[in-house]
Amino acid sequence: MTKRFTYRLTLSMIILFSWVQIINSQSVYASGDIKGSKLVTGTEKLIGDVTTWLMILAPIVAGLLIIYFCIRRSAADEMDTKKWNNRIIVAIVSCIGAVLGSATLNVIIGYYK
Repeated sequence: MTKRFTYRLTLSMIILFSWVQIINSQSVYASGDIKGSKLVTGTEKLIGDVTTWLMILAPIVAGLLIIYFCIRRSAADEMDTKKWNNRIIVAIVSCIGAVLGSATLNVIIGYYK
């Protein structure tokens, strides 16, 4: 058998088995109230708690990092000062991103309650 024949045979079998699976598939429906299940309500509470803590902790951690970076910048030479300035900017932007992302998740979760 050649490689080409083996490839075509394998591809044909995959297509055949896929077609048989699609023809024989059955529809499945969830029973009961999904919104009231423990999994969904627990996940909503978990996401709400995590985003709330993130909104509190992100500015605190960013503030501590900025203080540390400023101290290191004051003791650095001219080349390192630029690096520490960039790190301070990254800390500020990361804090803003974390707070905005957390607030966005809280708003999205709020629509499902």
